[in-house]
Amino acid sequence: MPQLESEATLTSTIPDEEKDRSPLVEFRDITKIYGQGVVEVAALNGVNLKIYEREFVAIMGPSGSGKSTCLNMIGCLDTPTSGSYRFRDVEVGNLERNQRALLRRNYLGFVFQGYNLLKRTTALENVEMPLVYRGFKKSVRNKLALKALADVNLEGREHHTPAMLSGGEQQRVAIARAIVTSPSLLLADEPTGNLDSKAGVEIMELLTRLNREQGITIAMVTHEPDMAEYAERTIHFLDGKIVNIQHNGSK
Repeated sequence: MPQLESEATLTSTIPDEEKDRSPLVEFRDITKIYGQGVVEVAALNGVNLKIYEREFVAIMGPSGSGKSTCLNMIGCLDTPTSGSYRFRDVEVGNLERNQRALLRRNYLGFVFQGYNLLKRTTALENVEMPLVYRGFKKSVRNKLALKALADVNLEGREHHTPAMLSGGEQQRVAIARAIVTSPSLLLADEPTGNLDSKAGVEIMELLTRLNREQGITIAMVTHEPDMAEYAERTIHFLDGKIVNIQHNGSK
């Protein structure tokens, strides 16, 4: 895999004080076409964006606007029909399949609406899973997983299975699993979608703290405007295009 060099945000327009940040992700005229002929759909239509180091960005838009396709493209879960996607100035389109898998494994963390935890596995074991795939020894896995659980305020819940945890606690386990490998970029897809308002606020405050204190760059898809306000900027999608970039005040 080519050498990757920098770190993380999303935008076309960057305030002056942010211009010293190195781009982690850059889209240049990205398109994604599904289907052919009369059923052809442009999920992304000439999208240009950047993700810069240490930024927290929300991505919003109605159903079918392209926001989830954008997140999947950033996460190397999908490939563009045309255009250029660069990660730390490396052209992702030039990487082989196994190299893209290594990029996901070593640089990206994922958090989903449905938690995606192994049901009969403890919180500690769930968090250890990415480290198993990376070949870490059990003693090292255990130490790193315990730290990640502490980072999301789940001390004492290490040996609880998902059925023994609330929805908010399950999402915290999922976040711990995503950050245990110290990713450069955390991709969150509707992370508060299955939670009540109180638990949702707690998750957003946690993500904000991880962004500010650990420097993890976050790109989050959400349909909830009040949750998007926790991000520095909100990128609005419509019909496969970025139509507005909103700069938010800090919460």
